[in-house]
Amino acid sequence: MTSDAATATTTTRTTPQSEGAEPEKEVPALGLGASLPPADARAKTEGTFPYAADLWAEGLLWASMLRSPHPHARILSIDTTAAVAMPGVRAVVTHEDIPGDGSYGRRVVDRPVFASDLVRHHGEAIAAVAADHPDTARLAAAAIAVEYEVLEPVTDPEKAFAAEPLHPDGNLIRHIPLRYGDPDTVGEVIVEGLYRIGRQDPAPIGAEAGLAVPRPDGGVELYTASTDPHTDRDLAAACFGLDPEHVKVVVTGVPGATGDREDPGFQIPLGLLALHTGCPVKLAATREESFLGHAHRHPTLLRYRHHADAEGRLVKVEAQILLDSGAYADSSSESLAAAVAFACGPYVVPHAFIEGWAVRTNNPPSGHVRGEGAMQVCAAYEGQMDKLAAKLGIDPVELRLRNALSTGDILPTSQTVTCPAPVAELLGELRDFPLPALPKDAPEDDWLLPGGPEGAGEPGAVRRGVGYALGMVHMLGAEGADEVSTATVRVHDGVATVICAAVETGQGFTTLARQIVQETLGVEEVHVAAVDTDQPPAGPATHGRHTWVSGGAVERAARMVRTQLLQPLAHKFGMSTELLQIADGKITSYDGVLSTTVTEAMDGKELWATAQCRPHPTEPLDESGQGDAFVGLAFCAVRAVVDVDIELGSVRVVEMAVAQDVGRILNPSQLATRIEAGVTQGIGAALTENLRTARGLIRHPDLTGYALPTALDAPDIHIVKLIEERDVVAPFGAKPASAVPVVTSPAAVASAVRAATGRPVNRLPIRPQAAVATPKS
Repeated sequence: MTSDAATATTTTRTTPQSEGAEPEKEVPALGLGASLPPADARAKTEGTFPYAADLWAEGLLWASMLRSPHPHARILSIDTTAAVAMPGVRAVVTHEDIPGDGSYGRRVVDRPVFASDLVRHHGEAIAAVAADHPDTARLAAAAIAVEYEVLEPVTDPEKAFAAEPLHPDGNLIRHIPLRYGDPDTVGEVIVEGLYRIGRQDPAPIGAEAGLAVPRPDGGVELYTASTDPHTDRDLAAACFGLDPEHVKVVVTGVPGATGDREDPGFQIPLGLLALHTGCPVKLAATREESFLGHAHRHPTLLRYRHHADAEGRLVKVEAQILLDSGAYADSSSESLAAAVAFACGPYVVPHAFIEGWAVRTNNPPSGHVRGEGAMQVCAAYEGQMDKLAAKLGIDPVELRLRNALSTGDILPTSQTVTCPAPVAELLGELRDFPLPALPKDAPEDDWLLPGGPEGAGEPGAVRRGVGYALGMVHMLGAEGADEVSTATVRVHDGVATVICAAVETGQGFTTLARQIVQETLGVEEVHVAAVDTDQPPAGPATHGRHTWVSGGAVERAARMVRTQLLQPLAHKFGMSTELLQIADGKITSYDGVLSTTVTEAMDGKELWATAQCRPHPTEPLDESGQGDAFVGLAFCAVRAVVDVDIELGSVRVVEMAVAQDVGRILNPSQLATRIEAGVTQGIGAALTENLRTARGLIRHPDLTGYALPTALDAPDIHIVKLIEERDVVAPFGAKPASAVPVVTSPAAVASAVRAATGRPVNRLPIRPQAAVATPKS
């Protein structure tokens, strides 16, 4: 699912508070707390928003790429003669045209732009072509003759440990052994489970596309929907053999992102072709190319053993977590750290022993997808909590409440939870929220069956289940990542401009930046400049970074401008700037002596300031998995209600109820939309989304074979409670909103299917055979 949440908004219903709650507080029209609409909402709604696929330039050439049909093979020869000879073909590039070793990687430089000696996954790039027509480019790419020696692929991550190395760096990317407490501790009650999580694809709605334009100085400009432009620029420059100042990345047409929106594997060949031809070159990837080329969520195998006392209080958790990274490392190290650190969930666990591995295989590449690592373990530890509740005969909600984490508790990494952690309160809100009515057993309600209208199901075979889940994610980067962002705020003639290289990916940063300036300076008209690499870096658009780090930088710059604006007035009236306030475009003093407008105070001047925001540092996990690795945490509780046809195994999600720890509500409508979109993406991971492979080959790499949830699959989504307990170390006190419902929702749906069927449900997405049960008498 894309993080562009317009679809989710039109197909769900939000209940901002539970019945009997206090009336909603008054929402301001401008500034923080207002439901300011996105600046690009109208253009996207009307279909006039310029996406990257709409780019054009004079003298444009078209690019196409040749990709491997094999998941593992040795390349014996590459013959481009036929392609080069075709009329209209302007350039063909392979690994021989890249300076140095031709490898790239946002986190680990281990992935070749073009395969040279070995193919390590299905769809790996071999060559790229530029031609004067897109059809000519595709035909020329197909005319490139590659001789392969097909090799046996390693597709089982458990066999990767003993297999021959698939990469010069070996098959093991990272191993984290977490040791916390006494290994000899044994609980009175023990439950075990084996869980498998499938390969979810980000499936961005907009096509992955870009335009490369050569520059007179021998450099190149890349126009793409990048979510981390400065890193992409540096990677591209290294592959081009250029200095970074000779490569410029201009961010354009980002429709939404739930991970790394544009893989550099699309951008770098574009730049090479532009440099070789001296002409602008455009590439618009097909949906099949997107599935073959970009990274997916890590398929994961998890083995768990939970120990508890007779009252259900957790004593020890043992787990083994194996992430399938595919052919290259990408973000696997970070994903594994999150999986291991959160393997016990938002529960108090005095003893924990977790083994985590990330390994290379010949499967499709895995990387950053919203909630990586945390989502996989949430499905497993919540399955364990359901098993434990059933074995002890304790209500699943009560069992979770007895073990809920709170502020001041210690994670298994030995990090103290210093941020607000209202886990028990979140779950309590869901327990008290009314359940939806049962459907009538009548013909007019056939659409309520899991199979939908004209479905094959019978009402008598439908069972309703209710399930709960608690989830957690970390905010910002982890393990010593240097999180920093820079922003400039300028004000002139009553108009403010924000310059910050934080990319708007659907998370609402540009709207937030406008609200911050409105709140701080009282200026209603605020513009956010387009992003390119001539601006100072702001980092990737992941883990709620831009709400915290880039938003913090904007706030600091705006406050500096505010001081510049107020100091002359304060000096004139013999008071400090702290005694002046700005609201509704007016400046007033505490005693009412001073009252003027912001425009009058500006007096035609231009004021500007630049500021940085850098959160407190973290540290890597040590050899025992210990360390203060995370800046902050966010929590969520989800209750799922499902109807299951226990004869056919079909599942319909009736309702999702959400209670979330948000720190502070900065934009109510935007926050609700983000939560709804996250829940919908989680439902996809629970029921339909699985990029299937057969011996490393992707089966049906299109939106026919890969089933995304549609409007008919989206249930009623009730936001029961948003707890505003501000995190004192975060700017504005806010927490990221969309990742934690993605993490928690699949586990809640699985819990509800367990309740309906009595089956263990230990695999996501849930297959029909896992939801078939013997009808209850």
